[in-house]
Amino acid sequence: MEHELWLTALLNKFFGSAETSLLVRIGFPPADAAHPIPNYIAMELVVILLILIVATWLRSRLSVENPGTFQQAMELVVQFTQNMTDEIIGPGGRRYVAMLGTLGMFVALCNILGLIPLFKTPTAHIQVTLGLAVVAFLYYNLQGFRQLGVVGYLKHLCGPMLALAVIMFPIEIISNVGRMLSLSVRLYANMVVGDLLEKVFGGLVPIAVPVIFAALHIFVSMLQAYIFMLLPAVYIGMAVSEEH
Repeated sequence: MEHELWLTALLNKFFGSAETSLLVRIGFPPADAAHPIPNYIAMELVVILLILIVATWLRSRLSVENPGTFQQAMELVVQFTQNMTDEIIGPGGRRYVAMLGTLGMFVALCNILGLIPLFKTPTAHIQVTLGLAVVAFLYYNLQGFRQLGVVGYLKHLCGPMLALAVIMFPIEIISNVGRMLSLSVRLYANMVVGDLLEKVFGGLVPIAVPVIFAALHIFVSMLQAYIFMLLPAVYIGMAVSEEH
């Protein structure tokens, strides 16, 4: 059983019984009724709370005449995301900036959270990465239905030739499910390996090596967060495109 973090223990102490009752009512009783909230859920809550606090703080200090350093940095992130959507999705792509940017920031913070003492990396759990992939999967498909309509999007999945629809439709369904699985497994595997390497080599040489692997972990974390923005943007572009 995974060691329970201090924050997880607090959450289970105050909210564990309510969580257990809820899970039992919906037919999913927890394996441990006394500790129904796992570490990765607690860590995700930390990231969500951090994003909300920073966003609220930044909004209260927005300035056109005298923007601060942090505001300028966030503007660069927004501009980067806008350029990405313009290039990949095309006209109308900026309507997806908020979703893609939030997804990227959430993944990035989850990836690097484990570098802080007494915290762990939530994206080193398949439940988290699969949940994120499901969100991306549902979002881009819903945007396809919204843009093309139910009939139009189903035709889109059937391919350019109606005669091949019987073959193309199952292939597209399998391909879409494969995208979801690849998104989740790629992020999960990279974070698990990163955490493992840092622990192993950091324990062997506890002076300079941890710094090197921490820097490598940050680089991989940012790269994986970018990929988790890039691929859903590609999938959105494919889903809302008038041509298959």
